Amino acid sequence: MRILLLNQCFHPDLVSTAQHLTDLALGLVEAGHEVTVVASSRGYDNPEKRFPAQENWQGMTIRRIWTPGLGKRSKWRRFTDFACFWLSATLILLRLPRFDVTVCLTSPPLISTLGTLMAALKGGAVVPWVMDLNPDEAVAAGWLRKGGLMERTLTLCQRWSFRRAARIMVLDRFMARLLEAKGVPSALLHVDPPWSYEDAVRYDVVQRTAFRAEHGFTEKFVVMYSGNHSPCHPLDTVLAAAEQLAPDERIHFVFIGGGSEFSKVKDFARDHSLRNMLCLPYQPMEKLSASLSAADMHLVVMGDAFTGIVHPCKVYNILLLGRPFLAVCPAECHLTDLAAQVPDSRYAHCLRHGDVPGLVAALRAASRAESLPPSPAVRQFGAQFVSGVLRPRFIETLEAARPGMISFPVAQQPDDMTGLS
Repeated sequence: MRILLLNQCFHPDLVSTAQHLTDLALGLVEAGHEVTVVASSRGYDNPEKRFPAQENWQGMTIRRIWTPGLGKRSKWRRFTDFACFWLSATLILLRLPRFDVTVCLTSPPLISTLGTLMAALKGGAVVPWVMDLNPDEAVAAGWLRKGGLMERTLTLCQRWSFRRAARIMVLDRFMARLLEAKGVPSALLHVDPPWSYEDAVRYDVVQRTAFRAEHGFTEKFVVMYSGNHSPCHPLDTVLAAAEQLAPDERIHFVFIGGGSEFSKVKDFARDHSLRNMLCLPYQPMEKLSASLSAADMHLVVMGDAFTGIVHPCKVYNILLLGRPFLAVCPAECHLTDLAAQVPDSRYAHCLRHGDVPGLVAALRAASRAESLPPSPAVRQFGAQFVSGVLRPRFIETLEAARPGMISFPVAQQPDDMTGLS
């Protein structure tokens, strides 16, 4: 099959969607498919980082799009970058041949609409992989007014493209529920979380020791937030707890990653003269085991307004390591679902946003107790979310989405369909 992958981020970028799409692309090539990728020529977090406009890599063709790289400091900058990506992607896609299946992720927002337009012109199936849901995310973050002209226009585009998809890959039951409420037939939905990387992520005591020594927290109880820093993952409760715990020399907070809110975390540490906080950039895949193993307690954060809109991808690598995590999240969300299933309750805790005293007490208690070793039971639980399990299932779904092999005509969907695959 000829397969097109369309997203803002791809190898060698380090953000989560780039890593997952790269892993999918490698799996598709391994399965014998002809893969073309269209992505941005600039780094997602660092627009000054540039990638080749075109290259052949690991058996696939990559076409990269020029954008001005204005960054995320204001709405107009984001909008201009997104608009340039859309325009450049349109020009490239018009010149490319027909594809059997187009996989569209969600950066820039509603890029699946462009994939659907191209498939309507040339033929082929479209499979959106919904890493986050827009314009819902923009409304929840306060960037768009619900019911306004822009929001209603973008929602119409979203529904038009989703209803014409051959399959829609969603990440949890809450996301599936939101799409069903928008009128998307449940028979279109394939529910699977994004996978963890069993070949690249494992608990490694030697790398843990080296990473802790390198960054000066060998004797500390390390509380780590690793991943995207965005309004979807509000860190106010965590930062307030870090400030309260500043006098406690045992506890050290480490923030790793990037995103629009990363600078706010660094500014908070500077403005409050917090010596118990360290900020590091995204770590390359070869150092992921070292950085994640270095933590004694991981933090996973989900904003109250974002259930079903974004997904806590980072939790699967934590489970694969068998390490404890503390989630700051709504009372009902995918994180509370997962925490209830973890076989050892000492390794999964949930608190609500704003519960600074509860977070402070939990971290103090954990730091005083004997450090929990990696749990074989938690690792076994996390093994169901690894690439070796979920990626083949994803590829099988794409192969079944090829035109002529599977069809879900919207007009024939019964109103009472509720099953999810």
